[in-house]
Amino acid sequence: MDEFLQRLPKAELHVHLEGSIEPETLQELEPSLTREIIDDNYACGDFPAFMRAYKWVNRFLRTPDDYALITRRLLGRMERDNVRYAEINLSAGVILWKKQELAAIDEAVRKAAEGSAVQVRWIWDAVRQWSAGEAMRVAEMAAERIGCGVAGLGLGGDETRGPAEKFAGVFAFARRSGLHLAPHGGEITGPESVWAAVELGAERIGHGIGAARDPRLLETLRERDIPIEICITSNVVLGAVERLEDHPVRRIFDAGVPITLNTDDPGMFRTTLTREFEIARDVFGFSEDELRLVAANGFRYAFSSQFRGQAT
Repeated sequence: MDEFLQRLPKAELHVHLEGSIEPETLQELEPSLTREIIDDNYACGDFPAFMRAYKWVNRFLRTPDDYALITRRLLGRMERDNVRYAEINLSAGVILWKKQELAAIDEAVRKAAEGSAVQVRWIWDAVRQWSAGEAMRVAEMAAERIGCGVAGLGLGGDETRGPAEKFAGVFAFARRSGLHLAPHGGEITGPESVWAAVELGAERIGHGIGAARDPRLLETLRERDIPIEICITSNVVLGAVERLEDHPVRRIFDAGVPITLNTDDPGMFRTTLTREFEIARDVFGFSEDELRLVAANGFRYAFSSQFRGQAT
């Protein structure tokens, strides 16, 4: 069974490039960092602590070459995990906030991915606790690169400080421009955040576990065929669920809502996509056939004309 999971062709639809940095790679970027310092900063038991850790990590991404390095490292791990396709979230809003050249970084990460066996598309992430104007800037720049590997617009950050409704104009612009919409929702909040994302046109929901509290929402997601990008380890590490056994992945799946399994920030959370499938099997009783279905969903709900609407 372990060999089955390793060999299973996979697609990952929810992974953050900046959160994929393993301690060893971070030390390449900043040799003065000790493992103890990194471990202390990576330790986060709730979402505010994670936000501080994510900001800290971004301090060490200074040049396009730095972004290229972490892209190669992530894709190398994905290849060993038999990931065939990935949609990688790039924190475009943070890059602009740091006053870095987003176009140069975009070119660097795309070139870094060219030699990989993993087919890559990019989701440019706006920061929801900042202004709609800043998010619109991300959307406008992403729209200019639709033909160059950018597939969609994400909306991450603190849901409690940035409700999706604030970004209605940004979502409408992105949709008109041909960008796919994959905002976070219901990660650390309840079903109201997922409802808002759905009503604004979300095609997938990042995390989305708050939907489990609302049977009508689960029915709506099933009827509209809107998948939830489940990140089990991330939700446990950040305290979105109190215990691993409390995670609603089984309940959401059994309600007929399409799900995918994902790593979110694998370098920071010490996980792999195969590990997420192992957890689904060992803790939540997913059968081999169910795991095949979940793996196929990663391709079926991809924002790629090659895979979208199809299974492996």
